[in-house]
Amino acid sequence: MNIRLAYGRKGLDVKLPETAPVTILEPEFVPGLKDERAALAEALNTPIGCPSLRELVRPSDTVAIVFSDLTRPMPNNRVLPVLLEELNQAGVPDEHVVLVNALGTHRPQTQAELKTMLGEEVVNRYRIVQHNAWDESTLAPVGRNRAGRTVRVNRTYLEASVRILTGFIEPHFFAGFSGGPKAVLPGIADVDSILDNHGAAMLADPRATWTVTESNPLWEEMLEIALLTKPTFLLNVTLNQDRQITGVFAGDLVKAHQAGCAFARRHAIRKVAQPFDIVITSNSGYPLDLNLYQAVKGMSAAARIVKTGGVIIMAAECWDGLPNHGEFKRLLWEASSPEEILARIMTPGFRCHDQWEAQILAQLRQKASIYLYTDGLSEEEIRRSHLLPCRSIEETIQELLLSCPTATIAVLPDGPQTVPTVSS
Repeated sequence: MNIRLAYGRKGLDVKLPETAPVTILEPEFVPGLKDERAALAEALNTPIGCPSLRELVRPSDTVAIVFSDLTRPMPNNRVLPVLLEELNQAGVPDEHVVLVNALGTHRPQTQAELKTMLGEEVVNRYRIVQHNAWDESTLAPVGRNRAGRTVRVNRTYLEASVRILTGFIEPHFFAGFSGGPKAVLPGIADVDSILDNHGAAMLADPRATWTVTESNPLWEEMLEIALLTKPTFLLNVTLNQDRQITGVFAGDLVKAHQAGCAFARRHAIRKVAQPFDIVITSNSGYPLDLNLYQAVKGMSAAARIVKTGGVIIMAAECWDGLPNHGEFKRLLWEASSPEEILARIMTPGFRCHDQWEAQILAQLRQKASIYLYTDGLSEEEIRRSHLLPCRSIEETIQELLLSCPTATIAVLPDGPQTVPTVSS
């Protein structure tokens, strides 16, 4: 059986034994919209739960548009030009518009990366601010979070008279769904607020999981903080496996995001009768598989249907390494085992950038062995990250079948775009 995994920009072909029982799980394919520009324009003019964008803006307004960073497959270069044209038609001059890169705690983008993400014309024409969660001079308070801490958000965004949030709605492994309020928290929030929201206790809550928003403490806090910033308008999209836009959800933050989540949920969840011995997964290819940090999402999707003590095989290009920036690498490499990682993170009072991804990876490793196929990391780097190197997925499968000839295999070619679920 030949399968193609989403891997980097080109994909990865894998041949599995014809004799092995293999179940392929993919999201329901939704065709791309026939005319993306027309659909985007229509959504801006007939939004969900609020007046049209043209009714909400005046030529005298200043407009801040929050956009997703490089780690998301959001087609900014196709969505933002339509949004900016709508503002232009409403009489808003270019110099009144600023684009804010929702980096959260991720690294800033290079000029070349911004041009690839947004298009050269947009980069040359509009002011762009790259959010810095650590720079207090660029932040302003908006209220308190559930921990009682003052939350600060990007000052440029707050000072605009019109605040527009953009993003991409997909299932998320601890926030339920991406898009919506995530553009604010963690997108343009301060590092302490992100650490609180992504803290060990929050992530340990069983409701902080795939496709759950209501009752999910992480997502609910994200929404509370986003609403405190009084966003004017939301523009979110959904995508298929070919990165084509399948739906546009614009308007009121709460109502438009709910509609988008409902749409994504219908197409992403795939039920299986029982867990599998081996689950092969990807991290949805470029740009989502740029590093090991991001690849934890694909592992988390696979863990939903792998047997305790089973095997996960992850294929992620990791051209950005572990990465070397942030604390993820140090948290993994300083520990001798997944148990030590968790013991450190769960220590009362412990706070560290990137601890959330290290915590989830350690939890996954307690359930299953995880092999990593990648071109971006050495075998030593893989082993120090508490994973097993995989030079060839075919060879690894053959070795596993020698020890367990009756092993059942599931494949998630598009990784976390699919939310596999064992039927209760």
